[in-house]
Amino acid sequence: MRRYRRPSDGRHGLTLRAARDQNRRLGDPARDRGRSGTKRFQLRSARRAVAARPPLVVVADPIDPGALRRLGEGPCRVEDATAGASALEPHLGEAWALIVRSRTHVTAEVIARAPVLKLIARAGVGVDNVDVDAAAARGIQVVNAPTAATNSVAELTVAFLLLLSRELYPQIEQTKRGSWKKGSNRAELRGKTVGFVGYGRVAREVAHLLDPFDVVTLAFDPFVPESKDRTEMVSLDAVLKRADFVSLHAALTPENRHLIDRERLRLMRPSAFVINVARGPLVDEAALLEALDAGRIAGAALDVFEVEPPNRPKLLAHPKVIATPHLGASTVEAQGRAGSHVVDEILRALAGKPLTSLVKPAAAGGAS
Repeated sequence: MRRYRRPSDGRHGLTLRAARDQNRRLGDPARDRGRSGTKRFQLRSARRAVAARPPLVVVADPIDPGALRRLGEGPCRVEDATAGASALEPHLGEAWALIVRSRTHVTAEVIARAPVLKLIARAGVGVDNVDVDAAAARGIQVVNAPTAATNSVAELTVAFLLLLSRELYPQIEQTKRGSWKKGSNRAELRGKTVGFVGYGRVAREVAHLLDPFDVVTLAFDPFVPESKDRTEMVSLDAVLKRADFVSLHAALTPENRHLIDRERLRLMRPSAFVINVARGPLVDEAALLEALDAGRIAGAALDVFEVEPPNRPKLLAHPKVIATPHLGASTVEAQGRAGSHVVDEILRALAGKPLTSLVKPAAAGGAS
């Protein structure tokens, strides 16, 4: 058994230096315990060290500058980690809150490296880039900005409807290349049938914006038994069979991945179009390309893809496809609202107030 001798002041037979030399040879239990400290001890130490300073909010993706300035005036420290994963990593150990948009993926591994993380704020609607289950297991709250991009995405949907109905995109491209061929006559949007798959905020706003066009609107949504407007709620098959335009606004869940697959595309009219401004994996892109090549549908407008950036050059180059780089929420107004909302939520959390847009694990797929 090791003997531990307390350093003396010289009156008990050992000088302080001699006692320290002897303890070094015999071994200092306190020092040994420090060297072999457990992860639990280190974690407690890290938390105590962080607690001594204002909470750190790490901004992983760019948000509205005005919202960021307001956050900087709050009772917290703010760290800019928008340069990418390498910029985020050094701050995870101290991060009390994390702000992300769609670029940064907050996986279970990222969460495990953030021992004091209490809040993840998604400056947008969908949270499929956040492991909500892993966050919940750690008691970490997740908030989003559910209404920030509603109008912007709805306006993009209407733009797609007009581009597709008049086949404007190929005409624009041909004219820019020097061609002057009007070709056959195209159709008006007025009087057509627009079918929504998912009838949440964005779809309802699209229906509202379409009022002056005098279109017929149908919708399928298992969570909306009846609409509060003039939209008729029908089955998914009925939407696909009756609509001139099928517009996707559903959340992405394991159950509805490839909701629009080969069989469902066969239900659509040869003159009908698909619009996807929600989540890319809702559509089986291989089946969509096959349907376009076979003339089973008239065209598609896609703002989202199964993999982003997309990896299907034939689909992107198809003359019947309009493709945009997931820019539905990319407006000054939408980003201003999203940034302001998540900053409000963080300031509420710092003040110990209830949060207004908590995301539950079951709702993690993102919604439109």
